[in-house]
Amino acid sequence: MKVLNVTDASFRKYGKVLKGYDYSGILEEMQNTPVPEDVTYVPSLAALESAVGAEAMADKVYGGMPIQIGYCNGHNKALNALEYHRDSEIDIAATDLILMLGCEQDVEDDFTYDTAKVEAFLVPAGTAVELYATTLHYAPCHVDEAGFRCVVVLPKNTNTDIEIDPEATGEDRLLFARNKWLVAHEDAAIGGAFNGLRGENITLD
Repeated sequence: MKVLNVTDASFRKYGKVLKGYDYSGILEEMQNTPVPEDVTYVPSLAALESAVGAEAMADKVYGGMPIQIGYCNGHNKALNALEYHRDSEIDIAATDLILMLGCEQDVEDDFTYDTAKVEAFLVPAGTAVELYATTLHYAPCHVDEAGFRCVVVLPKNTNTDIEIDPEATGEDRLLFARNKWLVAHEDAAIGGAFNGLRGENITLD
């Protein structure tokens, strides 16, 4: 699969590179987070939320909204699933990493999605990107065998355990956590997920 840089014009339909913010304090704290052999996601980490630069994320990037700052770290080369939220997500690359992305507009009426439409983008270390609400995304892929570290900023309580029982019809079938709609590939065997990805479970090997 061809991998483009997030500075390429083709990234603009998925999001934008954020400039003019100081993430150094957040990235410094990220060096204390683990990099497992698989993938781990922590929605909220106090050390990141109190780091220099965190307040600006809430006040300027999210316009005063309550936010959470967590991380997604590990080793990964596969697509496995795609998710979306009702708002933008901010990803800050603490290491070089690759994002595989799609457009919610390409999800079919039966909530299936053709993985042939996925595009891959390199996010260089130190770069922050906004992924729009209509951008399908999931866990990053590593570039270096040491793994990846990615800061994930979202409105508070996103991706946490949901307290309602979604109906097994329509879009409700995709609701996997708070503010998280997930379409998985059957090869990924994600328990409880709607297996709507059609085609290859893309890998970057």
